[in-house]
Amino acid sequence: MGYQRQEPVIPPQRDLDGRETLVSEHEYKEKTCQSAALFNVVNSIIGSGIIDFSLVLLIKGGALSGTDTYQSLVNKTFGFPGYLLLSVLQFLYPFIVDPENVFIGRHFIIGLSTVTFTLPLSLYRNIAKLGKVSLISTGLTTLILGIVMARAISLGPHIPKTEDAWVFAKPNAIQAVGVMSFAFICHHNSFLVYSSLEEPTVAKWSRLIHMSIVISVFICIFFATCGYLTFTGFTQGDLFENYCRNDDLVTFGRFCYGVTVILTYPMECFVTREVIANVFFGGNLSSVFHIVVTVMVITVATLVSLLIDCLGIVLELNGVLCATPLIFIIPSACYLKLSEEPRTHSDKIMSCVMLPIGAVVMVFGFVMAITNPQDCTHGQEMFYCFPDNFSLTNTSESHVQQTTQLSTLNISIFQ
Repeated sequence: MGYQRQEPVIPPQRDLDGRETLVSEHEYKEKTCQSAALFNVVNSIIGSGIIDFSLVLLIKGGALSGTDTYQSLVNKTFGFPGYLLLSVLQFLYPFIVDPENVFIGRHFIIGLSTVTFTLPLSLYRNIAKLGKVSLISTGLTTLILGIVMARAISLGPHIPKTEDAWVFAKPNAIQAVGVMSFAFICHHNSFLVYSSLEEPTVAKWSRLIHMSIVISVFICIFFATCGYLTFTGFTQGDLFENYCRNDDLVTFGRFCYGVTVILTYPMECFVTREVIANVFFGGNLSSVFHIVVTVMVITVATLVSLLIDCLGIVLELNGVLCATPLIFIIPSACYLKLSEEPRTHSDKIMSCVMLPIGAVVMVFGFVMAITNPQDCTHGQEMFYCFPDNFSLTNTSESHVQQTTQLSTLNISIFQ
C-alpha cells in the first residue's frame, strides 16, 4: 500500500534454454496446489485473518466493558495512559498513510525507533540485563529464517536461474569472507559477556561458545542456501532487496529484521562505550558521563544509518576492516606473543596459519570492495516484480515469456 514503483533492475541479457524458463501457467497452478498451498494459507492467516479476529475482539471488549467507542474502551481498560497512547496513534494514522508524508519515511522511522528503543536499552550498565532482549532477537531471527525457507519453496521455482548459477566460486569470492566475518564476530564483547556469567570459568565459556557458534553456523547456512536457491545470480547483498514489495509475508520479515537490529545494537554500544571509558576516563564513567557518552555513540551511529542505506557495502567494509583483524589477526598475534608453548604446539600452529590468512583477507578484501563494489538497489524492484512492463523484456523473447508467466506468480503468491 502506498508504494511508489521504482525503476526496476534489468537483468543482464542471457540466452536461457527451455529448462531455465519458467513453467507454464498450467504447470504453475498444479505446483501451487501441492507445494505452495501451505505457505499461502499461512500468509493469508497472518494477513487478513488476524485483522478479522482483532475486529471481533474489539467489539467483544466493548460489550464486556459496557463502552461504545474505541477511546472509552481503552480508557476504562488501561486508564488515562492507555487513552493517551490511543489518541496519539489515531491522530498520527491519517498522516502516516500518506506515502508522501514524513512520518512514513525511513529517516523518521529510524529516529523514532532509536529514541524509543535503542537508546533506553543502551543505557543499561550491566550487559546481563540484555539477556532477555537477545532471546527475543534470536527468536525473531528464527522466524525470519522460516519466512526465507517458505519463499524458497513457493517462489524459488519461478525465478529464472542464471547461466552461471552453480559455479562454486569466482575471483572476487574473497569479498564474501569479510561479510561472513562480520556475521560471526563476537570477540569485541566477549569479555563483557564472560564477566556477566555467574561463575565465569574457561570451561564454561568454551561450552557456551561452541554451542553459540554451532547454532549461528546452521542459521547462516540456511539463510545463505535458501536465499541463493531462490534467486541464484540475482541475489543482492541485502537478501530482502530481492523480494517484491507486494509480498506481505516478506514485509513482515523485514519488520522482524528491523526489530532484531534494534535489539542487537545495544550490545555493540556497550563495547564502544567501554572503549571510550578505558581510553579517556580510566575505565570508569560517572552516571552523567555514562548518559552523555551513550547518547553521543547512539547519535553518531544513527547519523551514519541515515546517510547510508546500502547494507551490502556496509557489511563488506566493516567485515574486512574491523571484523577480520578482530577475529584472525589480533587474537593470533596476542597468543603468539604471550604463549611459552613450543612452536610445534597445535595452538601456535593454528595461530601462525590464522594470522596471515587474516592479513590477506583484510588487504585484498578492502581492495576488491573499493574497486569492485556491489550494486546497491535499495528501494528498487527486481525485474520479476514487474509482470506488466513488457518494455523490460524486449531484448529477448524468452524474457517476455518469463515476465508474462510471472504475472500469474505475483497474483497467486503475493495476494
